[in-house]
Amino acid sequence: MKDIRELKFQAGSREELLPGFAPEFPCIASRVELDCYPGRCAPWHWHRAAELFYVENGSIEYHTPGGSLTFSEGSGGYVNSNVLHMTKAAPGTVQLLHIFDPALLSGEQDSRIGRRYIAPLTASPVELLPLFPEDAAQAELLALLLNSFHLAEDSFGYELRLRGALSGLWLGLLGQAQPMLEGKLAHSRTSGQIKQMMAYIHERYAERITVSELAASAFLSERECYRAFRNCLHTTPVEYMTSFRLQAACRMLEQGQEPITGIGRACGLGSSSYFGRVFRERVGCTPSEYRRKWQNHDN
Repeated sequence: MKDIRELKFQAGSREELLPGFAPEFPCIASRVELDCYPGRCAPWHWHRAAELFYVENGSIEYHTPGGSLTFSEGSGGYVNSNVLHMTKAAPGTVQLLHIFDPALLSGEQDSRIGRRYIAPLTASPVELLPLFPEDAAQAELLALLLNSFHLAEDSFGYELRLRGALSGLWLGLLGQAQPMLEGKLAHSRTSGQIKQMMAYIHERYAERITVSELAASAFLSERECYRAFRNCLHTTPVEYMTSFRLQAACRMLEQGQEPITGIGRACGLGSSSYFGRVFRERVGCTPSEYRRKWQNHDN
């Protein structure tokens, strides 16, 4: 099982980069120490793979366009493929993750398994499917999920045993999701537009971006742009741009020694005084204090 201490992204996108995710066996089992993430937060992102998670310690909030849920120790859930989500964790939170291509379970394209069992969930409006131990059926799935993380990756037959475990979990998830599978794909079009606008911000965050320019990148009016951000990310376009710029600033502060003034300008946050004020308001410390904390943390 891989230890994960940071979130990486595809160039010019907020699609998560999954190191070690190989076509020959498209599945990664990992242990995520969220204390190592700036602010114990995984910012808005998505991945084409499906995600199964188990909270080993602590608690974590999952946010999707449809809302948010808190998962405490011993609970878990499923995040559907291509769903925008972000997480915020309590101190000391450790999470176990399976990120996998559902084709691992369905086999060949357009197989009977794919049509009958995989597509009904991956193509559904389900964003986040929670599993809580208070529910007997969900508790059984949580036990199967936890056991799947205990499989030894270097043991003979690991891939077959893991695929078998994921198949059993998938069947259980399908049963849990049944009441939700008749819903309408209300978020699908808006989600695609949001991803377009997020990509526009990620490519140009160092520049001045107006809401009008951002809306035009997804062929929307400003009013529709504001509505899309509110409905999907529960924030405004300007707030999202500021948040993303601060995330970029945090990475620069963690990884190098560039002057604070240069980092503020490189992230589109202007002068050192404005950058310092916004950073302190949002992060809770000055850029210099943040740099010392995280560079000492790595040592």
